[in-house]
This record gives sequence, structure tokens and C-alpha cells, in this order.
Amino acid sequence: MTTAERATAGAVLAAYERLCTIDDPALVVALVDEADVRARVGALTATESGDRPLFGIPTLVKDNIAVAGLPTTAGCPAYATTPASASAAVVERLEEAGAVVLGTTNMDQFATGLVGTRSPYGTPRNPVAPDRIPGGSSSGSAVAVARGIVPFALGTDTAGSGRVPAACTNTVGLKPTRGLVSTRGVVPAVPGLDCISVHALTVADAFRVLAAISGFDARDPSTRTMPLQRGPGRGFPTVGWLADAVVDVECERAIARSYRDTRVVVAGISRDRGLDVDLTPAFAAGAQLYGPWVAARYAAFGTFVDAHPDAVDPVVARVVSAGRAVTGAEVFAAQHELMGLACRTNALFSTVDVLVVPTIPFFPSLDEVAADPIGVNARLSRFTDFVNLLDLCAVAAPGAPRADGLPFGVTVIAPAGADALVADVAARLHATVGGTLGATSRPVPEDPWPDPTSTPALGGTARVAVVGAHLRGMPLHHELAALGARFDRCTRTAPRYRLYALSGSVPPKPGLVRDDDRGAAIEIEVYALGEAELGRFVAGVAAPLALGPIELDDGTTMPGFVAAAGALDSAIDITHHGGWRTYMESRRTG
Repeated sequence: MTTAERATAGAVLAAYERLCTIDDPALVVALVDEADVRARVGALTATESGDRPLFGIPTLVKDNIAVAGLPTTAGCPAYATTPASASAAVVERLEEAGAVVLGTTNMDQFATGLVGTRSPYGTPRNPVAPDRIPGGSSSGSAVAVARGIVPFALGTDTAGSGRVPAACTNTVGLKPTRGLVSTRGVVPAVPGLDCISVHALTVADAFRVLAAISGFDARDPSTRTMPLQRGPGRGFPTVGWLADAVVDVECERAIARSYRDTRVVVAGISRDRGLDVDLTPAFAAGAQLYGPWVAARYAAFGTFVDAHPDAVDPVVARVVSAGRAVTGAEVFAAQHELMGLACRTNALFSTVDVLVVPTIPFFPSLDEVAADPIGVNARLSRFTDFVNLLDLCAVAAPGAPRADGLPFGVTVIAPAGADALVADVAARLHATVGGTLGATSRPVPEDPWPDPTSTPALGGTARVAVVGAHLRGMPLHHELAALGARFDRCTRTAPRYRLYALSGSVPPKPGLVRDDDRGAAIEIEVYALGEAELGRFVAGVAAPLALGPIELDDGTTMPGFVAAAGALDSAIDITHHGGWRTYMESRRTG
């Protein structure tokens, strides 16, 4: 076996092992048998990567997406008690592209919810804000990516299920044009509106996955032929923004402030503040989804809900059962009204190229959802539920940081077929806004509209280990994202290091120091990037940190962040926490 083959096998099996031992029992619903995973890895490494853009990359899919050999429960164990005989079309596409599917992830039952708490399997723990919701319904897929277990995962999106979790976990959620990716083999929530969503740490990674899984499916009447076009050329498109008065009414103060900060940054890179737009018709369209359109949910799985009242989450049952009373006349009247609202919304795109809105108007705690499960969920969908109804595409990505350190996300929206445009804009926003407003001074690429389908998939060949502020979900992660770095794996150092919280560092940073006598294994993340990008990354490292060799627990060595001489003055030894993320979580919760 070659070095490349060993690396491929090692990454897949390391991800699988972590899933088997993870300290969050609500994250995964079912895992592929280990023997099958090893057989798949063996088959891959016995062949050339060829034109398979996802070669050897481990991934997970939402529990409503069929994986042969696993039950497809859609968050309801009674719904499917036997394994699926065939995989969903999108899983077949993943495997054709070389990805290795390891299992299925938790979700809001029957994809009916945006909170991530409506599941008999429990609530996946949000790694960046443990007392807050992970978002739903694609909760497990977003959390698996945020925790660094897999580089990408698949979910679904009907009312925002692929975008809300991204905002809650500081990740990227791509919702393509309806019909761009086949939904054959997916348990429907609202047939005709449901979309496969892609969850990743960078927009570039999400778009490359989309390119691999999209395409017409003759066995799925909802798919349509629509090639992925590249962006519009040099320059920045005209952006439609929410007016300040609307933001102040719709959003909590911290989100309103971060949205304004994002707008300032975009004005700086585009030399154009854009235009305020009136989203009243879009909001009216979104209100239909849990009005007359709830009848579509009842048509999809309402008879199961009626027949198995004890197996269904009571909030889900309440929502879906409301569709039983909707008349055909009400449905047709709603469809007619929606046509008018779509016409008025589409008129906005004659003056702007894209809309940029907050992904969620507030970030509720688990306790808030428990106290008002229906009301909180309804408010969360304000900026997401109209997108599929109006046949728009969208990408949710991290925006300017909140003052309290919690994640904030924006969503870029455009008409059907403009998937590459929204990906390009979202990628630039993510890279430029990133983690601090100081990022506005960082140069942007000379050509801001690279063709996402022509670049190498998911990182380069160089590796770098990060231990603190550059971890996913942390304030400086945007610097890696801007270089196109791909998450490779989460692992530990050899048991020869001590970790310190440095004094006076903004944002807070740790210092890693080798200590052969008193050292311990410290959790780190490894990223892949090109050799030139690694050089630019190294050039930006400043005191009190330096880049030096770090020994991993498998005996290999790679460059990573270590503390420079004198950095430990007044520093606090936090080695017993085992890693920076655990230490930061203890500060937030303790």
C-alpha cells in the first residue's frame, strides 16, 4: 500500500473510530458495519483516484436519506425497522465520486423542525454553544462537521433545515436549486420542495460536493437539467439588504449589530453599499409553508402519524395533523397567491443580483425551546422558509462575529440556477468577514470569481496542525478558510505536551509546549492545503506563537502552532482539559 493509500485508509478509519467512541450519543443514528467500511476503503485504494473528486473522503448523511443496509428512520425508529435494500440516488453519486459513507445522523423527526430537539434519539450537542440549540432539522450532519469528524455531510432542506444548523454551529450550509440534486430515496417532508443540503466548513468544499452529486435523474421526476454555471466575472455583484428598521424589529440586538458589521465589510470590498429591499412578499410566501402547505406534509406521512401516535414526537404530530383539515380549495388558492408573491419577489432581482439576510433572527437556548417549542421554531424560520417555495437557491455561511462570541451567520440568496453565484459571494463573505472585522484589510484574490468546478477538490497535499483559535468554530478559523484549507482529521498529539492559556491574547489563544516528563496528549485538528497556501499561512504567524514540529499520537510529525520563547509569562496551565475547545467550553458553562 502506498503512502497515499495509507493516508486515505487512515482518514476514513480514524473518522469511523471517533464515531464509535464519541461522547455525544445523540449525534449518530446508525453506522455502517466496520467490515463494510474496510471493504469500501480496500476497494478504493486498489484503484486510481481518477476523476473521482471526493476520493477517500469520509462522510455522513441525514437519517432520512437511504443508505443500503441501514434503516432509514427519519428520526422515528418505528418508521423503518428493516434495513434499506438500496441507497438513495445521492448516496450512489457520493460513492461514485469516491466518498465513503460511514452512517446516518440525527434529525428533527420527519424533517419537521428547525431546532434539532424533536428527536427520540436526543439532541446533538452544539460544540460551539453547548447551552444553545444545534439547529435542525439537519442537526446531526451540521454538528458532525462542526466537530471536525467529517469534512462534509449531507442533510435536507425544506424550510431552512440545511441553513439554520449552519448558523447555529458556525459552519456552511448549501441549499441548491430545487431539482438540481435527486431526492429519490429520501423520505419526503414536502415533495417538490425538499432539497439535499451540503454541510461543510468552507463554501468551496460544499460547492465541490454539490458538483459531484448534482445531475438529472430519470427515475426522479422532480429533477431538472441545469448546469452549474460559474460566477459573473470580475467585480462584486449588487447586494440587496434588509433595511435597518426591519432588522431592528426582526432580530435580537446582537444579531442586528453583526448584520450591520457584515454590511460595512461588504461595502468595503465591493465599493457599493448595495440597496435596501422590501421582502414583504417573500415573508408572506414563507407564511404559507405552515399554513396551507402543511397539507403536503400530511399527504407525505400523515397516515403514519395517525396510525402510530405513541411513536411520533408530540410537537411533530401537532404540526402535521393540522394538514388533515386543509381543503383542496385552500391549497389551490394558496398556489395562486404564491404565484403573485413569486412575481413580486423576482422583481427584486431586476435591481440586485443577490440578497444577503441574517440566517436566523435569534439564537435560542435549549431552555427557550423547551418552554415554547412551536413559537421558537416559527420565529427561527423568518429568513429561510420562503426560499424553496419561491424556487430560490441559497448558501448560509458565517458572518461578522457577535460581541458575545456566539456564532452569527448570513445567507446569500438568488434565483434558481444561480448556485455558483451565491457560492462565490458566500465564499468571499466568509473569507473576508471571517472571524474579525480586521479581516477587511486582508487582500482578496485578483480574480474573485474562480470557477469552483475547476479547482482541486477539498484542499492540497501539505498538512498543518492547529490547536486553538484556528479550530473550526473559533475566531481565527476564517484564515484557514480563506486559503482553501480542508479539514483532514481531529486527532491528538503524542503524550509529550502541555497546554497553556496565554495572558492578554486577543482573541484568546493557547500555547503548546513540549514536555517529555510531564506531558499529555492534547486534542488538535489537522488541515490540508496547498504548498503555496501553507507558505502564506506560516508568514502570518506572529508572536507569542510560532510554527514548529508537532509529534502526533501516531508517531508522525507535522508543522503546527507552538508557544514562542517568553510566551508563558502569566499563562495558565490548562493541560488537564485535554484541549482548547474543552477549556473554552468550561469557561462558557462554568
